[in-house]
Amino acid sequence: MKLYKLIEMLNVLDISGNMDIDIDSIHYDSRIVDKNSLFICIKGFNSDGHKYINSAIERGAKAFLIEDDVYVPNKSNYTFIKVKNTRQDMAKVACNFYNHPTKTLDVIGVTGTNGKTSITTFLKQILNEKSKTGLIGTISIDDGKKEIISKNTTPESIDLQKCFNEMIENNCKFCAMEVSSHSLALDRVEGVNFSIGIFTNLTEDHLDFHTDLDNYRNAKEKLFYKTSIANIINIDDEGGNKILNNIKNLNTPVYTYAIDSKADFMATNIKLHPNGVSYKLKTPTYTDDIYVNVPGKFTIYNTLAVISASYILNVDIEIIKEKLKHTLGVKGRFENVKNNAGLTVIVDYAHTPDALENVLNTSKEFVRGKIITVIGCGGDRDKIKRPIMGKIAQQNSDISIITSDNPRTEVPGLIVKDILEGINKAKDNFIVIEDRKEAIYKAIELAEIGDVVMIAGKGHEDYQIIGTTKYHFDDKEIAYEAIEKLKSSIANI
Repeated sequence: MKLYKLIEMLNVLDISGNMDIDIDSIHYDSRIVDKNSLFICIKGFNSDGHKYINSAIERGAKAFLIEDDVYVPNKSNYTFIKVKNTRQDMAKVACNFYNHPTKTLDVIGVTGTNGKTSITTFLKQILNEKSKTGLIGTISIDDGKKEIISKNTTPESIDLQKCFNEMIENNCKFCAMEVSSHSLALDRVEGVNFSIGIFTNLTEDHLDFHTDLDNYRNAKEKLFYKTSIANIINIDDEGGNKILNNIKNLNTPVYTYAIDSKADFMATNIKLHPNGVSYKLKTPTYTDDIYVNVPGKFTIYNTLAVISASYILNVDIEIIKEKLKHTLGVKGRFENVKNNAGLTVIVDYAHTPDALENVLNTSKEFVRGKIITVIGCGGDRDKIKRPIMGKIAQQNSDISIITSDNPRTEVPGLIVKDILEGINKAKDNFIVIEDRKEAIYKAIELAEIGDVVMIAGKGHEDYQIIGTTKYHFDDKEIAYEAIEKLKSSIANI
């Protein structure tokens, strides 16, 4: 593509060099720059792309999008385009390079603290019955032909537009997409035409980045100004009600869902089972009975959002019911560690106060003995929620085992200390075991038939980050090993 075509719609401050050159690729990472490429200099949290211009030149870059003045030897051999904000304009360049794929692809964006992965997964399963559907989320990206592991909940704008383009090439009609607050705040989704936006809920999370709950909500609210067909809001949530009030006069229609409030899509006659949920569904035009093969009240909220979007996209209710009835759920979301020792061991991604409380309350619905919770908090992340997580774990468990999660560059012991600030030390129902493997082993050792062991925080993740190194670590694998070891020791008595 000609360089001058790539920068259409940008507010350019200055240009030096030839604009009538062919650009074969666009990059923001100098390590993967190739011949005849445009290198976009992004200012990140830990690095500044302007420092890597010479490296990009060595790899074959011919043009550069910059926001700072730079000195480069033989500068006249290259083209430099100066703009006010390279990160924001990178999204526009990506849209131009990939020919605006979301003008063709129907993207359903899901934002909120909890439920995004489950909702997008269920949506993909249902919408696939209508037309091929891609997925972009925390666990993986599926472009309709291949599935890869995700690096971020929402990719950078260049990677995102490339994904959309590949979905179109693979004959996808829909894309179910998790939209993180970071991606909205950092303009990763600038230029994306969302067909439908869904808001799940808002609880304490990512306040290290957003600083307070209002900023966090405002970042998520941006999604609902980018939609064309409909916005769907959970109005049982306080944050949802605030967003609804702000967007209700937009041209895009707004639909609501709830359990406790009067809404367009509602669940009544709710029954919670150990292996699933059932309820009477009310829509704007009909009622029906729904059964979902995933336990927990949160499943009702997630499926109401899914049904709302499917209804708006004219999916037959029988398809919706059949898919929800037989869904296998989502990896690392209230996932049972199957075993023949008779123990109930659950792995869940719950890493926010609200999510942890939800999964523990769900466990209470069917536990016949004790609830034993393994809980940690990630390093280099929101510290405010740590004591809250500790308090929730203790109040909703018979035994809480405080341990490490992904400490990253923080000292694990100091993270544990933060969690303990929310623990009532006068009670003897908590244990501190900093090593996560030992903590999981201890939880299994303490468990009896009828108990529930809840291993919270990492869910689908198969790694642990200590310092800056990523090690293989899978809670589900460790739990299974612990169960097998327990069985072996009992057999030898």
